Amino acid sequence: MTALTAKAAEPAPPPPGPATRTGRGVELTLLAGAVLIAVLGYLYVGLATTGHLPPTARYAGGLAAFALVAHLAVRFRAAYADPLLLPIAVLLNGLGLVLVQRLDATTPEHPTAGDQLLWSALGAALFVLAVVLLRDHRVLQRYAYLSVASALALMLVPVFFPAVNGAHIWIRFAGLSFQPGEFAKILLAVFFASYLAANRTALALTGRRLFWKLRLLPGRVLGPILTIWLLSVGLLILERDLGTSLLFFGLFVIMLFTATGRIGWIAIGLVLAALGAYAVGTFEPHVHSRVEDWLNPFASIERGEGPGQLAQSLFAFGAGGLLGAGLGNGQSFLIGFAAKSDFILATAGEELGLVGLTAILLLYGLLVARGFRAALALRDPFGRLLATGLASIVALQVFVIAGGVTGLIPLTGMAMPFLAQGGSSVVTNWIIVALLVRLSDSARRPRPAEEAAA
Repeated sequence: MTALTAKAAEPAPPPPGPATRTGRGVELTLLAGAVLIAVLGYLYVGLATTGHLPPTARYAGGLAAFALVAHLAVRFRAAYADPLLLPIAVLLNGLGLVLVQRLDATTPEHPTAGDQLLWSALGAALFVLAVVLLRDHRVLQRYAYLSVASALALMLVPVFFPAVNGAHIWIRFAGLSFQPGEFAKILLAVFFASYLAANRTALALTGRRLFWKLRLLPGRVLGPILTIWLLSVGLLILERDLGTSLLFFGLFVIMLFTATGRIGWIAIGLVLAALGAYAVGTFEPHVHSRVEDWLNPFASIERGEGPGQLAQSLFAFGAGGLLGAGLGNGQSFLIGFAAKSDFILATAGEELGLVGLTAILLLYGLLVARGFRAALALRDPFGRLLATGLASIVALQVFVIAGGVTGLIPLTGMAMPFLAQGGSSVVTNWIIVALLVRLSDSARRPRPAEEAAA
């Protein structure tokens, strides 16, 4: 009994970060650098593609304005937040706008950079609203079942709309389109965090032991969350959105492991993922064709049909070499319609080279790491799980997309956070960063006794 009591006790969280507000000055300096890098990239693209410097007032002014407004919101409403989160988001968003603008130069009949800037501004506005209005992240725990109901509804609606590129993931109405699954992932993270936090003791200690450290959890504990997860993945498979299906599966396994501390769930998750991927990749024609392309990306060349998208992506990475061809000087637009979305990382690899591509991936890694750091420092179980889930969403997206366009895993079709064209994706990722800012503020904020002593 003593051992069980000790095992059930919550581990003491690590001490929070420095209880100072000096991070806001660091944040402002980094934001200025992020905006400057993005504006210089925009100028370089214009010079390389047209031979003269483009007008920069709209781009530079828009990026600087929403960066400054977002900084002021953090300064006055989340003074102890991690100073790296916002600058990383602004830099990635700025680089994404540069890459979309560069690809617009080769498709002047379908310009999208202006729309992307407007979506980015909307995302930044929602970031500000979330930081200002959400004073305590624990409020979200009250809306766990409303969150999951909304998530399932958002994932169900696209089934009734026509497929786009083989997948029912878009809603198109009156010339506008958005992807509801992007918003559903945040709502599911809130539900998973709330349910697992409320049942963490039962998840960790109850159930029949199977082998090693793995326990078969009782149905009354695991049943509700497993049902929600199966419904979510089932809807996504019906919509042929395998990328988001993989993301939700990974999110479920990671958060279950975080809540229970049982590494056996990771092993079971990998086995189930492999079995599911094999079944879907074998029997679903749309996915099977992507698996075939992954196994032999140059098959279309051997048949005399020219390179497909994956082959063109690999050619782009190879052409980039170490330092790249320079912004505006690549040929990645040959990839086709997905050059601005699924394959935008190929443009970064060709024109910025291995060095630039590594820098971008390190920015993502740093963003994820700061999310996990906030999770470790938070004192409440719901906050820890939510921060872990949100950071894991970004990590899984980057892995799935980068792995797909480089030929590491079959391509599943998702948007690279902040970089790729897509309003739903940009807005959703700004909301994720806003929640991480709020969570890191709670993690780093000194306790009331410490504030009184100061």
